[in-house]
Amino acid sequence: MNGSRRELLWNIGGGLGGLAISQMLGREAMSDENDAPKPEFNGGLHHRAKVKRVIQLFMTGGASPMDTFDYKPMLDKLHGQKLGPADKPEGFTAPAGAIMKSPFEFKQHGECGRWVSSVFPHQAKVVDEMAFLMAMASKTNVHGPATYMMNSGFLLPGFPSLGAWISYGLGSLSDEMPTFVVLPDANGLPYNQKGPFSAGFLPAMNQGTVIKAGNQNPVPDLFAKQTFPFATRAADKDGFELLNKLNANHAVEHPHDSRMDARIHSYELAARMQLSAPDAFDVSKETEATHAAYGLENPTTRDFGQRCLLARRLVERGTRFVQVWSGQQGATGNWDNHASIPKELPPIAASVDQPIAALLRDLKSRGLFEDTLLIWTTEFGRTPFAQGGDGRDHNGGSFVTWLAGAGIKAGVSYGQSDEWGYQAEVGKTYCYDFHATVLHLLGIDHKRLVYRQNGIDRRLTDVHGHVVNEILA
Repeated sequence: MNGSRRELLWNIGGGLGGLAISQMLGREAMSDENDAPKPEFNGGLHHRAKVKRVIQLFMTGGASPMDTFDYKPMLDKLHGQKLGPADKPEGFTAPAGAIMKSPFEFKQHGECGRWVSSVFPHQAKVVDEMAFLMAMASKTNVHGPATYMMNSGFLLPGFPSLGAWISYGLGSLSDEMPTFVVLPDANGLPYNQKGPFSAGFLPAMNQGTVIKAGNQNPVPDLFAKQTFPFATRAADKDGFELLNKLNANHAVEHPHDSRMDARIHSYELAARMQLSAPDAFDVSKETEATHAAYGLENPTTRDFGQRCLLARRLVERGTRFVQVWSGQQGATGNWDNHASIPKELPPIAASVDQPIAALLRDLKSRGLFEDTLLIWTTEFGRTPFAQGGDGRDHNGGSFVTWLAGAGIKAGVSYGQSDEWGYQAEVGKTYCYDFHATVLHLLGIDHKRLVYRQNGIDRRLTDVHGHVVNEILA
């Protein structure tokens, strides 16, 4: 009978708790041996870390390499020739058309001589700070599985994302800010919705905290609505005491349910964020020069620029991993340029180019480059063959990723695609190698960061992966 009463109380209290804000992440380590280590490991779990925090810029839809960073003069020579596969490859949305040259001019930039197309004039000026992975590859040509793969290392849902693994392995840098923050495109979430920032089978407290930067209230329900004037911090005291009792009873009866620990961390962090978040999210406190540098006064760059600036403010205040997404799920409004590369790529490229260059310079000028890693990537590339008139189809065969900041050998590149840009040819690099490299910079041996799930020792890199030492300082 007592158990039934406790269950009833839990159902009532849990139901109320479910109305609270989305999952936040806390720093406190828990007692289970599989849970995150205490903050004294923040300097590196397995070896000395060079990176303390990460900002990842993810271009949703498959940014075209041969129209951005992977210059292929052979496409000019072969333009119009039908040299592609006769049968439609799996994942292509249409049969391969004729070879199509890039409609954009390429020039060499910086002391490193990196070829960059005219769609990225601002990033072209900071290429000497970047290291390029020129032969990234995916195991699929389909957006959903490819997005999962670049974020979790697996083609299917249910596996923890890179940010969740980092949160689990290293814990928090701040009592007042979430450990793993996601800043989605203002127009919507990416492919798989919130799946790419899931904690999977890791404790729920490690999942990404979604913050809608353009909203009046970026974190939903952080503060009580004005229609409830009785909801004050003082009035919450009795409610908190009751919830603590209910939570303690539930923890005893459900020792393996991590959602309770996650909810408790959520409440505790939310309380602290009521003091810290308003300042962190208020980009109006930045100088006019900073606003201009990020393009906040330009409608084209305002959204992505605001989120890049917010990413800098968050890592300054102790957030360990921030993911900034460009593009929404769907056939338009992203980097999935099937219909027309000349018409569709320039607008999306222009929306991110100036803010990215500004973020890189800002991190460097503030001394954050010394322990922050900045990443630009996408889920796969595009075909060198035309689709329809002048679009390009999906291609997991080759795409580009760049990294900059702490621990990175600036101005270098690793790998090479074939002369068409169709397949990775030299130094093929999968998500496993990319993830292993990021973890290495954070002081983590990717082979030793494991979590036992259903009798299997799971890793972010599965049974694969090697550190790409060629791009490390």
